[in-house]
Amino acid sequence: MKKFTGFLFLMWWGLQPCDAEWLPLWPGDAPGGAKPVVLNESAKDGGRLTDIAVPQFEVHLPEASERSGAAVVILPGGGYAILAMEHEGRDYARWLVARGIVAVVVKYRVSGDDRAGYHFPVPLMDARRAIRLTRSKAAEWGVDPAKVGVMGSSAGGHLASMCATMWDEHIPGETADAIDALDCRPDFAVLVYPVISMTGKWGHGGSIRRLLGPVPDAELAARISTDRRVNAKTPPCFLVHASDDSGVPLRNSLEFAARCAENRVPVVCHVFAEGGHGFGLNGRGDSAGWPLCFGKWLQARKLCKVTTAGE
Repeated sequence: MKKFTGFLFLMWWGLQPCDAEWLPLWPGDAPGGAKPVVLNESAKDGGRLTDIAVPQFEVHLPEASERSGAAVVILPGGGYAILAMEHEGRDYARWLVARGIVAVVVKYRVSGDDRAGYHFPVPLMDARRAIRLTRSKAAEWGVDPAKVGVMGSSAGGHLASMCATMWDEHIPGETADAIDALDCRPDFAVLVYPVISMTGKWGHGGSIRRLLGPVPDAELAARISTDRRVNAKTPPCFLVHASDDSGVPLRNSLEFAARCAENRVPVVCHVFAEGGHGFGLNGRGDSAGWPLCFGKWLQARKLCKVTTAGE
């Protein structure tokens, strides 16, 4: 009976419409990037977006009585060229909302065209803005400002890891209003098959190319390889990766988790034998169980109010 109830819940959850509205991250023109904007946003198969000219967010709110007080800023992946908005964005949002967590999906600036000027630090500026904006809306959305986390997959995982390790780094031109004066350090980070290294043979070439340009600066590449940026102030982290990931090697997660352990940062790293890359919530083989592990981690950290069968 419990299994049947859980099945019905999953069917209900999967059929829920996405009625959130895209809203601008910044008032007026966002800092960074080409001025004037030279590209127009377009959609590809599978809900993938590219040439993001206007960075935006959409907020997904649980019922007021079910909110846990936590919020998660979600950064979809796509090699800094596209955004896998559905299975690494809105699917996560629905899953989190079902557990009482406010979800903020971010459409940060990416493009496969260098003319857009979306190299580092432009995506990081958008991600940090989203964290600050979430804290600015804490009272309105029923969020505890001390329970704002970040979640990213693949290249979005790299962006989330930069938020977790480079939150105190000054970015010229970023601070412009009262929201930008708020703290951008996430209180926890969820990294799903993340890109971590911007150097070496286990880095992800596509992400490096798009974030750092056709001729990456070696010093900058090392500086934003986030395993090197972990310190004692890095927030608690949850990582998941499949050992058969041929797109982003497992070593990315292992190096980051090892640095967390060395710095006594609370870290959980789940490694599965099967799953490949880009599985979102629908892992293949043994990785299909990772959302259950994630739910238990959220509960242990008192970030999750609503629970479901099996958790």
